Amino acid sequence: MDLKSIIILIVLWLLVVAVAVALFVYPRYRRKKTDATPFPAPWLQILRRSLPIYKTMWPDQQRELRQLIKRFVDHKQFVGCAGQVIDDEVRITIAAHACLLLLNRPSHEYQDLRAVLVYPSGFRVQHDKHDEFGLVTKGEHFLIGESWSNGKVILAWDSVQQSVHNFADGQNVVLHEFAHQLDHESGITNGAPLLYNKGAYGDWARIFSAEFLHLQHASAAHQQTLIDAYGASNPAEFFAVVTETFYERPHDLAARHAELFDELKSYYRVDPREWQAANKPARTH
Repeated sequence: MDLKSIIILIVLWLLVVAVAVALFVYPRYRRKKTDATPFPAPWLQILRRSLPIYKTMWPDQQRELRQLIKRFVDHKQFVGCAGQVIDDEVRITIAAHACLLLLNRPSHEYQDLRAVLVYPSGFRVQHDKHDEFGLVTKGEHFLIGESWSNGKVILAWDSVQQSVHNFADGQNVVLHEFAHQLDHESGITNGAPLLYNKGAYGDWARIFSAEFLHLQHASAAHQQTLIDAYGASNPAEFFAVVTETFYERPHDLAARHAELFDELKSYYRVDPREWQAANKPARTH
């Protein structure tokens, strides 16, 4: 083997090592460093006031949530749009609500998400609309949040603040858009996120399909429903909407839609009723 070939092999080997370090070694090192860093006291103050149920969580849940928030803030980029300033108040408030969906369960921690774009208030977007004949028309929509499959979530900060101020109305833009992110982990946003075993999809499909159809019928009849009528748009929106209801109005959802509540409880592996009980019960295992 001549000198030129040896040099080429060395360069290729160095490239392989560099890629391995970039993909595996450095991320693990960065994660360990993040995990070992204490949760800043100013962040804790923001967490306590931005997530009302934090104070009633079990201590181990609080610790896990703080860890998840640190990772989220360290690995996701926050981008201010239309003059929105990104500070710790914005980062921790959004991260707290987003990480609530990851608490107490195995997850990819939104591994496909790269950036959270934050506007001061609602924003306008252009979307194509397909009718039943296949015709496409362009339309402008006013939104307070949007989840993209290309690694972005867009939020209106005033709507995020409204979610904080009323964590009992069943409407939370952060929970909604990040539920879409979980839904898309299966490769398609269709209201069926990755479940823990294949056998679970049968009950999920049966219960969610029945509840979705029920909401569609109630919405068409202009009946008042616990689950927001926007969930009748399609199965993906239904999953996002019932996620909001599950965390913010768990007692009502359990009472009126018991099977749906149990499915969500099995998926998210928490029972938000524990955090909203006036007299917190002893923990059971």
